Amino acid sequence: MKSYIRSITVLAIVLFVYGCIDPFSPPEINSVEKYLVVDGFLNMSADTTIVQLRRTQNVKENTLPTSELGAKLTVESEKGQVYQFVEKGNGLYILVPGTLDRNVKYRLNITTRAGRQYVSDMVTVSKTPPIDSVTYQLDKFLNAMVIKVNTHDATNSTRFYRWQFEDTYEYFAPYYSGLEVVGKELLFRRENINQCWKSGKSANIILGSTIKLSKDEIRDLPVNIVPVSTNKLLTRYSILVKQYGLTQDAFEYWTSLAKTTQGTGSLFDPQPSQVTGNITSKSDPKELVFGYFSASVQQEKRIFMEPRLGRYETCVMDTLPLMCTSPEIECVFTSNQLMLNYIDEFNVAAVPPSCADCRTQGGTTTRPPFWPR
Repeated sequence: MKSYIRSITVLAIVLFVYGCIDPFSPPEINSVEKYLVVDGFLNMSADTTIVQLRRTQNVKENTLPTSELGAKLTVESEKGQVYQFVEKGNGLYILVPGTLDRNVKYRLNITTRAGRQYVSDMVTVSKTPPIDSVTYQLDKFLNAMVIKVNTHDATNSTRFYRWQFEDTYEYFAPYYSGLEVVGKELLFRRENINQCWKSGKSANIILGSTIKLSKDEIRDLPVNIVPVSTNKLLTRYSILVKQYGLTQDAFEYWTSLAKTTQGTGSLFDPQPSQVTGNITSKSDPKELVFGYFSASVQQEKRIFMEPRLGRYETCVMDTLPLMCTSPEIECVFTSNQLMLNYIDEFNVAAVPPSCADCRTQGGTTTRPPFWPR
């Protein structure tokens, strides 16, 4: 009886506490304002500068952010030279490599289609030292490959760093489809849809600083962790690591942004805060603008690895592979399955597309230009 009474008491307390809790919905969550977001930097190396313009959205929205189309972007040097961006669609604006002076300051100017004007602070060009090496090591505890970067600046003048990466891996579908239906004919397949390549980009903000060290030297800093379970390491894997020197102001911006976007999973993580940057609205000084424009020399290094880690793809089918007893029968032309090969003169085997078309996993059959044959 005492146990029963105790249970009823605890339940009553829980219900009372729950009844006293009102949902918290701050005005920022329900805001309908669409603030400008500027993502990009002035690339001072022999590569294209890419700036992306988008608009913020309500956190309750489940659609993709709106791209800012039809804007006019220029980069202006402190000496008065002006360089015009070209719009490429989807909010992307590019500036082809040119003869930019690394010893002067630059700022970004934006005029939207609606006529609103935005400008960044004048920024100095950060000179980035080359990447010494990109190494990798299997962490047996994590069952993952840890990829690390090494760099140093003999002049001790960089001190603040940021990295991004692009990775690509090769994979194969479980079955090989050697036949395809073209009209009312069963022909040998012209395109190999068994072998694919899939690429991705870094999602996290990767930073490093040597400000508290006597030498401007970064050693074995992890930039990516690839679990064996992803099967990216089964055939051949490549990663292109990009390195940028930062000013202290830029480093502090990216540090604050990383704390806000990557560390809000528990009560003890840094709480979300407003991180704007160095871009302001000329049309309305009180308008919020998000993003940080900087200028930096990009250094990069690509490596390949073939660790043969993972497992070969298998295909789970509801039934055994379809057997068409003759190429002439309707089975070949009405089935939505992919034809594999002739078993003999009168039999053709077929499987679902997910078993024989590697593109169903999001990859492409086009070999990347940097991929060895």
